[in-house]
Amino acid sequence: MSGVQESIFAPLQPTAIPRAAATGAVRVPLAEMLGLGAGIWDGLLVPGESSSPFMTWDWYRAWLAAAPKEEITASQAIVLPSAAGKIDALFPFRVQRIRFRGAAVNALGWAIGDLGCPDHLDLAVSRAADLKPLVAALDELPWEIIRLEGVAEGAPNVERFSAACERHGWHVRRAPSWYCPYLDLPETWEAYLSTLSQHGRHAIRRKERKLGREHQVVLTDYGKGLLDEGLDHLQRLHTQRWEGGGVFRDPAVERLHRVFAAELAERDQLWLVTLDVDGAPAAAWYGFAFGDTVYHYQSGRDPCWERDRVGTVLQGLMIRRAIERRYRRLDFLRGKEPYKAEWTSTSRRCYEVVVFRRGWRGAALRALDWTARHPLRQRLRGRSDTAS
Repeated sequence: MSGVQESIFAPLQPTAIPRAAATGAVRVPLAEMLGLGAGIWDGLLVPGESSSPFMTWDWYRAWLAAAPKEEITASQAIVLPSAAGKIDALFPFRVQRIRFRGAAVNALGWAIGDLGCPDHLDLAVSRAADLKPLVAALDELPWEIIRLEGVAEGAPNVERFSAACERHGWHVRRAPSWYCPYLDLPETWEAYLSTLSQHGRHAIRRKERKLGREHQVVLTDYGKGLLDEGLDHLQRLHTQRWEGGGVFRDPAVERLHRVFAAELAERDQLWLVTLDVDGAPAAAWYGFAFGDTVYHYQSGRDPCWERDRVGTVLQGLMIRRAIERRYRRLDFLRGKEPYKAEWTSTSRRCYEVVVFRRGWRGAALRALDWTARHPLRQRLRGRSDTAS
């Protein structure tokens, strides 16, 4: 790590937050808040209940290493210190100019934005926190809407925040966005296979046996000592799979994941694997463990091995590994790509939460939003039903 990065992540203790605001809210540059370290930051997260890997200190640290300088400079955090000198809530945010329903507005949203496609987001808030000071602090900022995307289904802290906003006189709108397929893992691999169709079970077994019978097949894990090699394989195979495209064509995304994967490797949460066929990587699988869930983030495969379905074989092996290691869920994250439907039929939604200020400007933006979400044909149908 360079000296500049070390200074950005200089240690910060909760006691360094101004004591005059011990019962209120404090605004701090996001880079300074990362000085709290993973222990204090992640202490507000409850895996599987109201948090995901994309809310962790590791993810924000990786984002800070990859995001454009102007986004980093604009990113702050509202902190609610407790009377005991601890932290009850942490809301990293950024205000930016965007187009919303055709209008140019100042929008307050997650600091991390959509870089790296974070899903299942919630506010990092303790159960005992009073969110009234947080809302009061937000009222002092120059925004016209608050727009939180990628909110987890049933996110309890965003629900509490939304209620506090409504008590403050603001209007809150919540709408579903993308799907995130997932698989609840049974006790055994055979129990999982029994949930598939007879054709599906036989196809998985046949592909794995055929590949192993005709070739030398090895699974290689890439931890701390082999991280760069593993990520290079992943990037190359992913790019080959998408014929030169894919997520890693964005240098910022690549930088983010190199930093994030390095932190995960230190905590034994990294799942970075290649399926090697006859001594060379033919497919790669990248994910991470958090709580009782394994998140499948990205994969890749060599098109030369398409007929042997190396990607399908590797996916099956990783599901089996998650079951054998006693994880309870495998999350495929956003997108209903056809390959995910081969493994599961269950999914959950992420949501967009939008908060409008009171007053004429807020009312006008609400009207634009409503009109955009209710097409003319639907509105006319509603009038016709009323008339009849």
